[in-house]
Amino acid sequence: MLIVMDIGNTNTKCGLYRGGELRHSWRIATKTDLSSDELGIQMMSFFDYLHISPEEVCGIMISSVIPSINYTVEHMCRIYFHQKPHFVEPGIKTGINILYDPPKELGSDRIVNAVAAYEKYGGPCITVDFGTATSFGAISEKGEFLGGAICPGIKTSAEALTVNTAKLPRVELLKPKTAINRNTVNGMQAGIIYGYVGQVDYILRKMKKELGGKAKVIATGGLANVIAAETEMIDVIDNLLTLQGLYLIYKKNIGESTEEGAKEE
Repeated sequence: MLIVMDIGNTNTKCGLYRGGELRHSWRIATKTDLSSDELGIQMMSFFDYLHISPEEVCGIMISSVIPSINYTVEHMCRIYFHQKPHFVEPGIKTGINILYDPPKELGSDRIVNAVAAYEKYGGPCITVDFGTATSFGAISEKGEFLGGAICPGIKTSAEALTVNTAKLPRVELLKPKTAINRNTVNGMQAGIIYGYVGQVDYILRKMKKELGGKAKVIATGGLANVIAAETEMIDVIDNLLTLQGLYLIYKKNIGESTEEGAKEE
């Protein structure tokens, strides 16, 4: 059994693969101040709930955008699963040609999304990951990661609005029925949701034009469904894209046979 982990700024997505299929997935809050034991206890609670022994784990693949937490996670993997985890980092085989400059500055989550999108949907394609930041990635027909754009995530934008204004309250990220509203809460919701849709539409339109006019757009992340419901620019919502990318990178570097193989010493 293979554990895949995508450590983001807000949440960490985890998945369990067996026989090439994602059998279970879950999210936990990313907390940089947790000890390896605290994180291990969290992980064990999910294994207990699923009635799976940690002894069944024969590989771990991790994408992380928080370098400061990597040692703690690696220590947890060694203690609780007796495995040395593999991280998505410079030099790892991805199957795509990364043209970012410099390549080491490209976030591992964007690499993983690009790998999965190209493998599953072909190129040219564009990935949009709605997280703490919203990241756009362009992959050519030949499987080249060309670059993209990064903007504040919708929750980040909404939080900045309330923090920096004295009288505006925090609001739930729900779509109002209209753009013209007679109260502050609905007015803020309209500005946040519809304004964000406009931003996403414009960036995707520009990126598609630069790719020659044809590119499939794949969205992932917690708020992908909210934005996709208001735009025709998104073709596919794939909430498991990042986990699938981690599995594919594991296969390219470690080999599919080790997924069910013997434990590492």
